[in-house]
Amino acid sequence: MCINSLIALLQFTTILPLGGMRDFKDFARRSWLYPVAGYVVGGIAAAGAFLIGPPLLAAAVGIGLVFLISGCNHLDGLMDLGDGLMAHGGCEKRVAALTDRQVGTGAFALAIVVTLVSFSSLASVPSVAIALLIAEVGAKFSMAFLSTFGKPFRNGLHAILQSQSRPYFPLLAGILCLPLVLLPVPPSTLLAVAAAMILCPLILQIIACRLFGGVNGDVVGSANEITRAVILAVLCLSG
Repeated sequence: MCINSLIALLQFTTILPLGGMRDFKDFARRSWLYPVAGYVVGGIAAAGAFLIGPPLLAAAVGIGLVFLISGCNHLDGLMDLGDGLMAHGGCEKRVAALTDRQVGTGAFALAIVVTLVSFSSLASVPSVAIALLIAEVGAKFSMAFLSTFGKPFRNGLHAILQSQSRPYFPLLAGILCLPLVLLPVPPSTLLAVAAAMILCPLILQIIACRLFGGVNGDVVGSANEITRAVILAVLCLSG
């Protein structure tokens, strides 16, 4: 049932208390639902930021709420990617750095840079709440994109998602993003956001396939963080 898929999605992407655990495969069969998690996470963060006047504080609270609600799972993936990118040697050494449990300087560097871009951009947009919602929905689209087209380099949750995905899933995910056009944002800005939603995971997929031989859950999670930052930068520059 679709309700079980939605609950499984939110249990996978958030720490929200949603009762007994649903079967992960309920979501895997409908991974195009990813943007729904963006509306939930982004909506909660936007509501928190909306209640705060000063934009700098609102931006900090907004980013903090996103991290809190998501359990920092995607941020952890970004940090793992940072270690993988900074590793020296061939594909095997890079994969080892990507997948081990240790945190290196590459992890901290990439996490700091992406978070700083997100925060500084968010603090400079006309509406922190609207930007948070748009960026989080767009970030989740990038995860749907990679869950469909990101060839896995090993077995794991991403491999399960990718095996259950169909080529039309990103189209369905894109349709779920269409309500964003109702927000008071210029159409040209939304077109730039749409381009970022597609280009970020596409470029990351190319890099991951070249350096690691494919995609795993860490790469998909990092796509969420990077795409959010790029969308916020687009909204900032377009404002």
